[in-house]
Amino acid sequence: MAQRRLSEVAQKVGVSEATVSRVLNGKPGVSEATRQAVLTALDVLGYERPTQLRGERARLVGLVLPELQNPIFPALADVVGSALAQQGFTPVLCTCTGGVSEPDYVELLLAQQVSGVVFAGGSHAEADASHEHHYQLARRKLPVVLVNASIDLDYPVVSCDDAVAIEQAFGHLVALGHERIGLVLGPRDHLPSQRKLVAFRQCAERAGITVDDSNVGHTMFSVEGGQAVGTRLVQTGITGLICGSDPLALGVIRAVRRLGLNTPDDVSVIGYDDSAFMTCTDPPLTTVRQPIEAMGRAAVDLLVNQIAGIEVSMEELLFEPELVVRASAAPARTRRPSMA
Repeated sequence: MAQRRLSEVAQKVGVSEATVSRVLNGKPGVSEATRQAVLTALDVLGYERPTQLRGERARLVGLVLPELQNPIFPALADVVGSALAQQGFTPVLCTCTGGVSEPDYVELLLAQQVSGVVFAGGSHAEADASHEHHYQLARRKLPVVLVNASIDLDYPVVSCDDAVAIEQAFGHLVALGHERIGLVLGPRDHLPSQRKLVAFRQCAERAGITVDDSNVGHTMFSVEGGQAVGTRLVQTGITGLICGSDPLALGVIRAVRRLGLNTPDDVSVIGYDDSAFMTCTDPPLTTVRQPIEAMGRAAVDLLVNQIAGIEVSMEELLFEPELVVRASAAPARTRRPSMA
């Protein structure tokens, strides 16, 4: 290896050039932690490992997503993939559809000797799911980063602040004069949904608005799920609905129309994510934007630092969402209390 490269790797790891040389030549007298840090620094800096040291960990990083139908996940994949490429890594996209599960992908990724894994929107956010594959990764000390709220796993987590998102959406509806406000969420064991529900109840209490279980619906994250729950909630006389994703919001708008009502004149609807094409819906969707660019880049930075042997904080990083006001929410007007 050229002297300049030796120097760069030594500086990256914080050791002498002689130590780097001993690692590259397979000489004794170097701790395993230092050896791994030197090999990882080679990967991060884009240098090829010597032939005898290849095959331990490839410069591959798994990106595990639940699906790609919700536009927020392709957007995240684009950000993470670009940021990884800039750091000299190749992303391996894994989507949990077609009968291939997260544990299946973890086995495949481990077989490929990946350097780390980013999980987003998967079982780490589901309290009732099996988490053995996560514990397996932890036992192997493989670098991992989770995107959005997680069960108690010893990994760095990058999240959008669910409480602030609800405060922004709820405050907007209250400012528009709405008093009968409902919430459409994902499954009951989904941790970001649980956080949103806690914040929703707190917002209602502060505003002096009564909410109970009849104001809240849990369903799968899909347009169809939003339509099913939205139909029930709108029939109770609710005039403003906050949704846990943009597809859920689109399903609610469909439900409103099929009940012979109009969004936003009869029922205001607010989504969550600000995913692609929400400006093109009818009406254009008022939604709470997740800062996907910043979150994705932070996740990659945390992962690459772990790969390089740099200690990272295990405190959850909370990113501030932003209410994007379009045309799907309007001032409340009197409507029959119930259509049931």
